[in-house]
Parts: sequence; structure tokens; C-alpha cells
Amino acid sequence: MIPKAHPEMVSAAFWSIFALGDPGEVTARWDEVTDTLETRFPKAVALMASARTDVLAFAAFPRAHWRKIWSNNPLERLNKEVKRRSNVVGIFPNDAAALRLIGAVLADQHDEWAIARRYLSETSIAQLDQTRATDPAQPEIEG
Repeated sequence: MIPKAHPEMVSAAFWSIFALGDPGEVTARWDEVTDTLETRFPKAVALMASARTDVLAFAAFPRAHWRKIWSNNPLERLNKEVKRRSNVVGIFPNDAAALRLIGAVLADQHDEWAIARRYLSETSIAQLDQTRATDPAQPEIEG
């Protein structure tokens, strides 16, 4: 969507959205970036408009969670571990055997996150007791 001559500029503008600390500022910066890019890169702006809710969903959560949830790296690492262990086995005799292996990997990861190395602390999880709208353009839901 972006010509090869301009990826650094567009990338820097896009990543500046995540450097802010307030949900209102994040939304405002998103709008500034899309306005700036609209004339030069209309296809990229159309893609950004369709992805806005998904990309900015992290801003509906407490600030302490942002660095953990704005990326899907933990999920990618988990999928990579499932693939690695599946490759070691090679060929599974049936679907149930594959499900057992994947279940064991997921159970190990759950234990790791719950006991040994908490992904989110109990204190920060306690901040999630209220329902929030994930679309920054919509008001928060009371509850």
C-alpha cells in the first residue's frame, strides 16, 4: 500500500500513535496520521480506517496493560512452540493424538503464565472489573 520510497516515514507516523499515554491522545493521533497520509496514500488510509477499532482496542484497557496487549507476540510464540513440538513428532496417528499434544503445550503455557511468570499481575487484573467499549470512538459502557 505504501511505495518503497516512503515506508520509514509512514512507519514512524504510525508508531507515534503508540507512544502516547492517554486513550484520547491515541485516538486524536490516529486521526492526525490518517489526515496526513490521506492525500498521498489513499489505499493505506482506507486500510487504516477499516482496522481502526481493532488496532485501537488496547486503549480501552488500563494503561498498565497496554504494552502486553497491543502486540500478538505471545500468541505467535505459543503457536511457534506448538509447531516446533508437532514437527518433532512428525506424523500423528490420529486427530486425538495431535489434540493431546497441543493441549499439553497449552496447559504448560497456562501454568507458566499463572504461576511462574505472570503475564499480567493480580493488581492490574483487578482494574478490569468494569466493562469497557473497545471502540475509542464510542462512549464507555457503564457496568
